[in-house]
Amino acid sequence: MRHRFVTLDVFTDRRFAGNPLAVLLEAAGLEAGRMQAIAREFGYPETVFVLPPDDPAHLARLRIFTPTLEVPFAGHPTIGTALHLARDGRCTPGPDGRARIVLEENAGPVPVTVLFEEGRPVRAELTAPQRPRHGPRLEREAVARALGLATADIVADGPAPCVAGAGLSFLMVELRSVDALGRARPVNPETVAAVLADLQEPLLYLFTRATGTPGIEVRARMFAPGAGVAEDPATGSAAAALAGLLATADPRTDGDLAWHIEQGVEMGRPSFLAAHALKRDGLVVEARVAGGAVGVMEGTIETA
Repeated sequence: MRHRFVTLDVFTDRRFAGNPLAVLLEAAGLEAGRMQAIAREFGYPETVFVLPPDDPAHLARLRIFTPTLEVPFAGHPTIGTALHLARDGRCTPGPDGRARIVLEENAGPVPVTVLFEEGRPVRAELTAPQRPRHGPRLEREAVARALGLATADIVADGPAPCVAGAGLSFLMVELRSVDALGRARPVNPETVAAVLADLQEPLLYLFTRATGTPGIEVRARMFAPGAGVAEDPATGSAAAALAGLLATADPRTDGDLAWHIEQGVEMGRPSFLAAHALKRDGLVVEARVAGGAVGVMEGTIETA
């Protein structure tokens, strides 16, 4: 059986940068085991399978796989798939130049706004399927050992290290400098496993606010040692979680707070994400992430 697929580079406006994504279109009839095998074959950080929605008011249902496991929610697959479906004529803009769609994912419905310019979809913004949340601060020493860093490399007075999420959970670690970010590695498998033991998905998100780059508030890296992704060039679900975490720590009690995030630089695949968190009466009520995507390849794959 043949299925049509496309690939895109997401959170970028040029090919061979950003985060690569494979999208298998009209994937009805494929079982989970076959989906996992296809995702492993592509070898991208994530592969999306587009299915008919459970709710006819929604545009599609997505199942998302890394090379080794299925995840309930992910940012770059949502953004890339939304833009491809819009370019394929699956939605049209309203008078304001935007199309508002909902994509079903295992973590819940994900609202997406697609921005059109001159009739062409150019950018998409997702709202995380769950309200941002985070746990208590963790001890810096064990986290530093897991990353091959000194304890002093980890910010002592920020909201991290902690576990945070908005549909997918990450161990968040704030580092003091871009230099420390560049040196960080999950070097001790046993220590990493112990640090990540309480996470359903073994995901490690490192960031610094000392970027030294005007207009970039955060520089980040993401490692998934147990998910078949050595390092991810752009992680939208983590950006949503980070926006919630930083907004919670921010003294402002109301408003739409924003951060421009750069990721993938150390991999030679620079990516740019816009993250927002909405606060009302001191509480973070939603997180959003936006970015673009460019098409790279299309074809068919034999699935049987």
